[in-house]
Amino acid sequence: MSLHAHETWEWLIASPLFGITLTLAAYACGRYLHRRTASPVFQPVLVAIVMIVVVLEVGDIDYADYLAGGDYIAFWLGAATVALALPLHHEWHLVRRALAPIAVGVVVGAVVSISTALFVTDLAGGNRELQLTMAPKAATTPVSLALSAQIGGIPALTAAVTIVAGITAAILGPWILDRIGVHDLRARGIAIGSTAHGIGTSRALQESRTEGAFSALCMGLTAVVTSVLVPLLVQVL
Repeated sequence: MSLHAHETWEWLIASPLFGITLTLAAYACGRYLHRRTASPVFQPVLVAIVMIVVVLEVGDIDYADYLAGGDYIAFWLGAATVALALPLHHEWHLVRRALAPIAVGVVVGAVVSISTALFVTDLAGGNRELQLTMAPKAATTPVSLALSAQIGGIPALTAAVTIVAGITAAILGPWILDRIGVHDLRARGIAIGSTAHGIGTSRALQESRTEGAFSALCMGLTAVVTSVLVPLLVQVL
């Protein structure tokens, strides 16, 4: 590579445009593969993550350089989350009649998620710090990070576990629900939102506005309930 080309490459990867372009291109490829194959394995977010990791590794690009543009994408996640209130508003007449099942489902789901994280980590030989790292995984990433730091976990590892849990639930959740005969859109939304975070909610919205609305509500409620239960359960269990 010539000196001029090398300087151009260095300028390019240091520019925010690199992170923005790479993120959008990787996600577009993920959507294309998902549409063409209709396979849950090609979940757009998962494909985008894999592609970005490969590009950074092969190109020997520092993550901080990518993040200079990636942060611009992350900024809009807040707006996207707020926009989830729109399908919830349209389906409020259904949500209002199902408040009791929603409350029960969210609380039971959070308790099971936290408890199993603690017990399974212990059975696998993990120490207490690792248990505390795994406990908040049912909440969205920002909430799980804060909880992990509060209770003595490893926030960076908690973030990774939370993202993996969300992607896994988004891929396998609908398939499992189909196999066990859960076809009610409200129940599916509650299950997906309580386990798969924003990634699962985006998929639920693709399936149905009703499922997406219930998923969006339960995603938020799970974060709140987990924030309350994690500090309590880690002291008891």
